[in-house]
Amino acid sequence: MSEPVHEIEVEQHVKVPVRDGTRLDATVWRPRAPGAYPVIVERVAFELMQRCGKNADYFAQRGYVFVGQNVRSVYASEGEYEFGRDDAWGANRDGYDTVEWAGTQEWSNGKVGMLDGSNSGFTQYMVAPTRPPHLTALFVREGSADVYPMWFRGGAFKLSFWLGAIMRHIFQDLLRSETAPPGMEKARARLEKAIEEEKFWKRHLPLKSCPPLEDIPYGRLYFEALNHPEDGPFWWPLSLSLKYAEVDVPIFHLGGWFDLGLADALRSFQGIAAHGRTAHCRQSQRLLIGPWIHGPGNVGKRVVGEMDFGVEAEFDLNAFRLRWYDHWLKGIDNGVMDGPIVRVFLMGENRWVDLKAWPPEEVAYTPLYFREGTGRTEASLNNGTLAFAPPDAAERPDSFTCDPEDPMPSLVGTQGFDYEPHDYRSLEGRMLTYTSAPLEQDLVVIGPVKAVLYGLSSAPDTDWVVRLCDVWPDGRSLSVCDGILRARYRDSLERPALMVPGQIYRFEVDMWATAQVFKAGHRLRVEVTSSDFPRYDRNLNTGGPFGEEVRGQVAVNTVFHDAMRASHLVLPVMKN
Repeated sequence: MSEPVHEIEVEQHVKVPVRDGTRLDATVWRPRAPGAYPVIVERVAFELMQRCGKNADYFAQRGYVFVGQNVRSVYASEGEYEFGRDDAWGANRDGYDTVEWAGTQEWSNGKVGMLDGSNSGFTQYMVAPTRPPHLTALFVREGSADVYPMWFRGGAFKLSFWLGAIMRHIFQDLLRSETAPPGMEKARARLEKAIEEEKFWKRHLPLKSCPPLEDIPYGRLYFEALNHPEDGPFWWPLSLSLKYAEVDVPIFHLGGWFDLGLADALRSFQGIAAHGRTAHCRQSQRLLIGPWIHGPGNVGKRVVGEMDFGVEAEFDLNAFRLRWYDHWLKGIDNGVMDGPIVRVFLMGENRWVDLKAWPPEEVAYTPLYFREGTGRTEASLNNGTLAFAPPDAAERPDSFTCDPEDPMPSLVGTQGFDYEPHDYRSLEGRMLTYTSAPLEQDLVVIGPVKAVLYGLSSAPDTDWVVRLCDVWPDGRSLSVCDGILRARYRDSLERPALMVPGQIYRFEVDMWATAQVFKAGHRLRVEVTSSDFPRYDRNLNTGGPFGEEVRGQVAVNTVFHDAMRASHLVLPVMKN
């Protein structure tokens, strides 16, 4: 690790002007010694000193100026909060203007990078297609790139994350008298009580009615999202995937297999590496995915949930980012671009694997078929099996009921970023399960995973939740990856279409991706159900307007796995 060599000075409440006259509040950390230094900018929607301080000290001590800035309307920044719209491609381009301001200060050498993840990763992805001339490189840790899938997955609303996150974010803002609008005392008390009653508000119907968030600054963000449950023009200005060809900057994309932003890292790397504006840009994209959950404090941990991924999972994030920026912003030939284009952590063997591309070129996309089982027990609704051989005859379908009043409880995604591996045996008695025989040899799976279901419902709409688990010899059924699809979005996230009850449809459930060795003696298991609450909102199964109903109905859902309708998983199996 590079040792600190500079004493630093910190200047707070620096006002950065942007093109419409708004002034954004920043704190600047810089080496005390005079001179021109490369600059790293972090734009955040959180309290600056708490969010940026540790990173800022680290880089300023090593010869960088670090600018931490609040996005417009947050804390001491002026303007009206628009959740990224002024970072993107509208009349105002706050990120662009901030980068250009940083690149032209007397303490700047004209080379500017940006840093960190989550919201700070989102602000980087939004700036990239605007191409500020002084922007030299980016390093995005677990950042969101397309805002619609940040709120909805497969058409299902990410209820627990967003209701909890917005309640707490607003509450923290209202606690600070210097930034809270006047007359917010009653709202503050109301929101504090709502946080104590969070479980109640997650079950509250109709979904679009949430009095604790009404008439509160930023609260409208929640309701705006609920009013736009389909992908479309409302969301497109905040979709990096529509602007890959406009990006012309080296980006390091870092994610985790259990990170809620995993799909963004994979999609953004793949899209820019294929469609970036120049060959230099396309060849300067790098991707690293570790076995981690979301958050800077979680990157580099070896113990994640119920799994210990070993010493190789340990990772010094800032030391790694320093090498990236020493190369791009200081011109140091440190070999950072000589390493692998893609590096992923292979769980099960707990080691890093280097790849030439994502998805890997060395895989065969292999169907793993659902097969008939022995029938219901306490451990499963059907005790189905899995096999690489397709069914060649009639097999009885499997059915289950989905009651919105008694949804399948979530084991992950209920508190912050808790998406780590869990043992699902406690819930499998309420689900369809399909389990393979013990493996005779290791099965290496690296790449995107999806489920193809042939199913019907007694209702005009329902959800399909599919999860892949690694079943250990001791019986643990540990989650590897999962996905959800709201049936009305089976053909398009832009144009919903209800089902005809009793009619069979084909559903593709995107389960994102993994890198997992299923060891010899282990078994694969697929779970199928129709809710994962409160991680996602409940589908009321009525086909009615989203978020406006107060009562649902019980649906009977059926999965087919016969020769004509062979439901299956598609696994990216590494070739020998």
